[in-house]
Amino acid sequence: MAHFMCKNGLYSQKMSSRYSKMASQFFIKGKKFEKRHIEVFTDLSSPFSRDQLDVIIHNLKKSGISLQFFLPFPIGKQGGAGDRGDGRLLSDHHGPSFPPKGITEQQKEGIQMVKKMMMSLEGEDGLEEIYSFSESLRQLCVFKKTERRSMPWPCQLTIGSNLSIKIVAYKSILQEKVKKCWTVVDARTLKKEDIQKETVYCLNDDDETEVSKEDTIQGFRYGSDIIPFSKVDEEQMKYKSEGKCFSVLGFCRSSQVHMKYFMGNQVLKVFAAKDDEAAAVALSSLIHALDELDMVAVVRYAYDKRANPQVGVGFPLIKDAYECLVYIQLPFMEDLRQYMFSSLKNNRKCTPTEAQLSAVDALIDSMSLVQKDEEEGTIEDLFPTSKIPNPQFQRLFQCLLHRALHPQEPLPPIQQHIWSMLDPPAEVTARCQVPLSKVKTLFPLTEVIKKKNQVTGQDIFQDNHEEGPTCKKMKTEEEDAHFSISSLAEGSVTCVGSVNPAENFRVLVRQKKASFEEASHQLITHIEQFLDTNETLYFMKSMDCIKAFREEAIQFSEEQRFNNFLKALREKVEIKQLNHFWEIVVHDGVTLITKDEAPGSSVTTDEAKKFLAPKENANADTEAAFEEGGDVDDLLELI
Repeated sequence: MAHFMCKNGLYSQKMSSRYSKMASQFFIKGKKFEKRHIEVFTDLSSPFSRDQLDVIIHNLKKSGISLQFFLPFPIGKQGGAGDRGDGRLLSDHHGPSFPPKGITEQQKEGIQMVKKMMMSLEGEDGLEEIYSFSESLRQLCVFKKTERRSMPWPCQLTIGSNLSIKIVAYKSILQEKVKKCWTVVDARTLKKEDIQKETVYCLNDDDETEVSKEDTIQGFRYGSDIIPFSKVDEEQMKYKSEGKCFSVLGFCRSSQVHMKYFMGNQVLKVFAAKDDEAAAVALSSLIHALDELDMVAVVRYAYDKRANPQVGVGFPLIKDAYECLVYIQLPFMEDLRQYMFSSLKNNRKCTPTEAQLSAVDALIDSMSLVQKDEEEGTIEDLFPTSKIPNPQFQRLFQCLLHRALHPQEPLPPIQQHIWSMLDPPAEVTARCQVPLSKVKTLFPLTEVIKKKNQVTGQDIFQDNHEEGPTCKKMKTEEEDAHFSISSLAEGSVTCVGSVNPAENFRVLVRQKKASFEEASHQLITHIEQFLDTNETLYFMKSMDCIKAFREEAIQFSEEQRFNNFLKALREKVEIKQLNHFWEIVVHDGVTLITKDEAPGSSVTTDEAKKFLAPKENANADTEAAFEEGGDVDDLLELI
């Protein structure tokens, strides 16, 4: 961008021509810039003439020169003086600041002239380019990235096999991400060359045998198996696209495309190809037809042959200055997740009253960041996010700048102007006070103090021969103790899955959707699959399943089934040498169900303790035989 500065008042036609000529010469002799820009620093105290104003504006538009004014005092948008509309984003949220009372008549005329000139150049947005010195200083506190024009994406919009329209798409909205523009260096020498990264591939054996990268292949775990996946398989699996594509698959009502289905990280605006009148007429007809019928186009979009195709929707957008299609990506069937939650309406404890509902509705209405003027039919955005810089970038660049200038000092706190620009508008905050007080009154908060269970003599010297209803009540309370928020998202459980097998098992046996035998068989299958992975993470998942199996077996008098399972599990653990897993079992104290816990069991407490005790190692006798010089016959006797 080429900058040309002018001071001491407005310039005449000669000055405008002089700057245009100077800018043109600068482009020829030097580098080529995208923009030409003039910044005028003035106090508007110099006399000026209106005679050549239209010529000056015409020359500025013709040359493509943008203009900014910097004044020692702020001006308002509505003819009076005051702060700019977006000045509150970087300053305090108070009322407009007015210029000093000592402003002269010449300066007042100059203000009107500057407004007229900027309105003629850029319309209402032109007033945003008139800054006071204090506003410009606040703007300098903000890190701003270099603006770049969106690159055109030419393609053919096809409808069926016979209709094709030349189009050009531009990125209108794009998710902004922090690019890592720094590198890692040695902390002592601050040199990148002193850091050397070396990757070594080893076998999963005792010796950790090293292998070369050429002898490795990519693999994916599928249950207990590892499936090899070569580069050839990867290339064959890739979707083969024919190239860039913007094809209309069909049309539907706009009401059928809900906002919750919008996805992706960008929004495209699709225009007709430049200097193609036939394409402009065809695309304009399509846009107006969609707008009149309140319909949208379902589109297949592929950026190029290397990119995966997308399905999206094209909305008609008609403005005074232009018209286009707005493309937004939609999800495929696999991208949707259907979660089932139990209804809150059936909970009598949480049923709200009409007063509570109206209070929450009033609070939501008062928090609106959009203000509508019914008389003029206009909508004002009270919190224009498009004019708020990304706070993540501001904090990042603040820390980088501080680290560059002060490498030994700790990072500074977040700057106040970053906090200020994220504060809600003052009018919204004031508007919320009354609804908030009503909500506070209608939804009282009481501190819940957990009472300790007092042990009485009746609990200590309780009679084991209690009546049935009391035992049944205790059993119900124990069942309710397993309730968790995750059970709400279970939906309709029909089998024990691998994601949350313990909870699935509990739901099946408690809701009697499957017999205990069938559900336990499914659970045991998953436990064995988890153990085959030989990973600690799956070991812990197996422990959750075993504990759930044990608790439900006691509740449903299936203690013998659990004891048989645990005995068989120990034998499998010894055969597969999963000693680490069995150490977890012993540490958690998960043993056989005793007859003290369930009357149907024949296992005593001592037998349950001995079950967890380690067995005598026969290999110790073998090693002793070798040390004593025993022969092969002695070893056979040991076997």
